[in-house]
Amino acid sequence: MANITWHFDVISPFAWLSLPAIERLAEEYPVRLNPVVLGAILAHWGSVGPAELPPKRLHTYRQVQHLAGRMDLPLRFPPRHPFRSLEVQRLLTALGASDVAVRRAFAFVWQEGRDPSEPAAFAALAERLGTSDPAGLIAGTDAKARLRAATDGAIAVGVFGVPTLEIDGEIFWGLDALPLAEAFLADRGIFAREEMARLAALPIGVERNTRSG
Repeated sequence: MANITWHFDVISPFAWLSLPAIERLAEEYPVRLNPVVLGAILAHWGSVGPAELPPKRLHTYRQVQHLAGRMDLPLRFPPRHPFRSLEVQRLLTALGASDVAVRRAFAFVWQEGRDPSEPAAFAALAERLGTSDPAGLIAGTDAKARLRAATDGAIAVGVFGVPTLEIDGEIFWGLDALPLAEAFLADRGIFAREEMARLAALPIGVERNTRSG
C-alpha cells in the first residue's frame, strides 16, 4: 500500500482546486492530511509565493479563477490575499487534520471568501469546526510545536511549496502535478526508465549569480 501525505496550507487557492482530487484519491488509498506553514517553507528555500511577485500576483489570481470555473468548483477570493493562515493551520493540527475539518476550513476561505485572519471570522470558523475555545484547544494539544515539527518534516523530505502530494518519498507539487502522481501510482517504475531516468543526474549548465554588487 502506498504511503501518501498531502502537505497543505489553506492560504493556497491551488490547494482548494486540488482538494477534490485528493478526496477522490483518499477513497482508494489512505491519505494523511498534513498542515504545514507555507511561509516557513518558502523562507527555508529562499523562495517567494506567486502573490509576492507584483506582476505574477494578478496573473495567478486570474488563472485560479479561470481554472475553478473550468472545474465547476465554487471559488471566491477572500477580501485580501495573502492573509495570515498560521492560526488556522494550528487549529487544524489540534483537530488532527481530519478530512471533515480540512474540507470545512478550505470551503470557509475559498468557497465563502472569508478571511480567517480576522478575529470574528476565525471565531466563526472555529465554531464551525466544533470548538468555541480554539486558543485553549491549540495550547492543550501542543499544536504550535506539532505544526512546526510537521513543517520541518515536510522540508526534510523536499517539500518546497503547497499543495504537495508525497507518495513513497516522491514529491508532486501543485495542481498540475496530479496527473504525474496518478501515473506514478499506476507504475512505480516510471522514474527509472528511459528519459525519466536521466533527469535525476542531469548536470547544471549555468547557475544564476544572485549576489548584488
